[in-house]
Amino acid sequence: MLPKPFRIEALSGGTQYVRNKTDGLIWHSCKNRTLYADTDRSQVVYHGNYLRYFEFGRASLMRDTAYPYLEIEESGYLYPIIEIGIKYYSHLYYDDPMCIYTQPSELERVRIRFEYVITHEETNDIVCTGFTRHCATNPSGIPVEIDAKTLCLWKNFPK
Repeated sequence: MLPKPFRIEALSGGTQYVRNKTDGLIWHSCKNRTLYADTDRSQVVYHGNYLRYFEFGRASLMRDTAYPYLEIEESGYLYPIIEIGIKYYSHLYYDDPMCIYTQPSELERVRIRFEYVITHEETNDIVCTGFTRHCATNPSGIPVEIDAKTLCLWKNFPK
């Protein structure tokens, strides 16, 4: 099954946020390029590496919005992944440029979820879509309520 169209337009005031013209949703955008080490024997990006790209997108979003994950960790909160999902639609090869779109989506008392779309930068083809769900914990691994910085990220993300 083909993914829903993902046609973006830049928002005024910079290139880090874009709007999907199909559904109107706002996404954070960052770019990356595949490394030779990311590919497998069939010369395409190994499927597990897309999770690394998701992390790159998530970390870039948090850093660009003044809520770097390192600061959140230093304040005593951790956000281990408790669930992931990914759908693949096409391949990336060595040195292909990609756009990683990330969006904070669900916010619960102790859990958060990020959505992702990765496209080939030159063709705009959707490579994959996915999500990660995280649980807020203290350093001992006990679930706790979402920290104030993360709550601000959700509240202040452009709509």
